[in-house]
Amino acid sequence: MNRAYQALTLLVAAAIFGFGGIIGFRLLTSSADTGDPAPTCSNQTVKKGEKLDSNLVTVNVFNASNRSGLANRVTINLQANGFLGGTIGNNESTFKPRRVVILTEDPDDPRVRLVAGQFKDKVAFRKPDITVERGVIVIVGDDYAGLKSKAPTQIMTDRDITACVPTVPLP
Repeated sequence: MNRAYQALTLLVAAAIFGFGGIIGFRLLTSSADTGDPAPTCSNQTVKKGEKLDSNLVTVNVFNASNRSGLANRVTINLQANGFLGGTIGNNESTFKPRRVVILTEDPDDPRVRLVAGQFKDKVAFRKPDITVERGVIVIVGDDYAGLKSKAPTQIMTDRDITACVPTVPLP
């Protein structure tokens, strides 16, 4: 019985080894799954003359102050007003505002006007010298005073605006 047990053990080990070798070879030689990733956002359009809500506006906030975490706190406060949080970081722009500056090619853009209306400070506008993927670029400085307590969260648009709203894929 001892010899039969050894033979059976050897046979089972060989079968496991053979099966593992086949599966390993198949995994080694298979092609990678390079399907298109799911979209991370869906486009929504607000027509001219309609109200643009803050939940369709992404805001990127950069800290030009000596106060650690200021950009993060400003982003959290803007998100409490419904805005979408974008990039947060230290200022890499050449502009070093004392209070608040918005980098934009068009200060009359309804998205920019809605964001500018959030701040207690008088907002300055400058041409962008840094780029982000999308959204309004805000830089806050050492004398930043905060957000208005009852700032508007909607604005009437004077043009069609398409916003990319993040989607959360469901399993």
